[in-house]
Amino acid sequence: MQAAGNGQREGNVRIGLFAVGLAAYWSQFPGLQADIERRLREIERRLGQWGEVVSAGIVDTPVAGTAAGEQFAEQRVDVLVCFTGTYATSSIALPVVQRAGAPLIVLHLQPAAAMEYAAADTSTVLAYAGLCGIPELTGILQRTGKQFAVISGHLHDTGMWDELGGWCRAAQAARAVRSGRFGMLGQTYPGMLDMATDFERVSATLGTHIELMEIGDLQERVDAVPDAEVTALMPVLHETFAGTDGVSQEGLHWSAQVAAGLQRLAADFALDGLAYYVRGIPGTRSEMIASNMIVGNTLLTSQGIPGAGEGDLKTAMAMKIMHELGAGGSFTEFLAMDFAQSFFLMGHDGPCHPAIADGRVQAKELSVFHGKAGGGVSVQMRAKPGPVTILCLTQGQQGELRMLVAEGESLEGPVPDIGNSCHRLRFGDDPAVFMERWCAEGPTHHVALGLGHMMRDVQRVGMLLGLEVVQVR
Repeated sequence: MQAAGNGQREGNVRIGLFAVGLAAYWSQFPGLQADIERRLREIERRLGQWGEVVSAGIVDTPVAGTAAGEQFAEQRVDVLVCFTGTYATSSIALPVVQRAGAPLIVLHLQPAAAMEYAAADTSTVLAYAGLCGIPELTGILQRTGKQFAVISGHLHDTGMWDELGGWCRAAQAARAVRSGRFGMLGQTYPGMLDMATDFERVSATLGTHIELMEIGDLQERVDAVPDAEVTALMPVLHETFAGTDGVSQEGLHWSAQVAAGLQRLAADFALDGLAYYVRGIPGTRSEMIASNMIVGNTLLTSQGIPGAGEGDLKTAMAMKIMHELGAGGSFTEFLAMDFAQSFFLMGHDGPCHPAIADGRVQAKELSVFHGKAGGGVSVQMRAKPGPVTILCLTQGQQGELRMLVAEGESLEGPVPDIGNSCHRLRFGDDPAVFMERWCAEGPTHHVALGLGHMMRDVQRVGMLLGLEVVQVR
């Protein structure tokens, strides 16, 4: 079976940077252009820590704006940063945005927190006047349906730089989805209607490629794994998972072989994520492979190639977003409510994200997977105590993609010891009220669980992808 991928993944986010000003000012106010160039170089230096910067310098006429937009389009930038160095007409920046085809961050960056008013001359005022053209520019951007955000601050404003960095990380996450290749291996779990995904809508809206795959694609690679490759992977399993000494050597060896096959599958098809479910006929090799993918998909998830069970492609994409934002992103669903202490028991069988685990992930051999065929090595963990966020990628009444997000807290305390991920998560004081509001937004029943309060980050990703983001409180 031939792989469709080229084995190459996209790199860092590509940021298109330009400043705007009015050409008529340069001869009138000597030194103003040089001041803007100094600030532009500092912005470029800062942006360089978050991605690859493509700079068009100062754009000061509509003709220059057209040229800059074509440069950015040729370089395929993911996001634009427009530094408003002084006043500029909207006709200067608009052609940049139109031709580049990327969302815009409008950056108002003053030389300092405030000017020395008594000593200020017109040149000084103009150096602070980048604010002047922003309502004009954003007005036309809004009316032409362009995606944009505005950041205001000054050179020594650490909060402003943090905000800019947040946008760059969000652009990286958006890029990972837009340029991503997600495998759909098998089918959705029978009867889970919410798992159905409109592949056409996903590709048309986000640009994501969906690779339809069969269990044979994986079996071919599992069968080709030599014993030496399995042996080389065993130390990784012992290092990653606690409790491997309690797993049978046969079970651990087979999980390692399937894991090696999954690594080959991901490389051959250049996968950035994988949704999978294979019912399997009892006693067949395909069932043996399908029921022993948990260890291998946990390893892939830790590498930023999230594995979502039950064929949930949308949640695999949500997990990818959370991973790119640095929050982890582990496959999770609601299980039960604790009305006495006001929290949800949440978790899932199947792969997890080790980065969010409180301690090492536990390997556990199960004779049966509830509701699924076969048995094998499973993993068990709980999220670290502290702030958490759940993210759900779902579809609305018209099929439009939208994101639901909620911030909460991971609590300490006992959880069931059943070979699955289990977490005690609280979202407000009344779990029943929260669940009513969550369900009113039309979710799927799985979510991506990550560490930290990530609402603001998810909102940025939603803007960059053109998706509605709904916060459930």
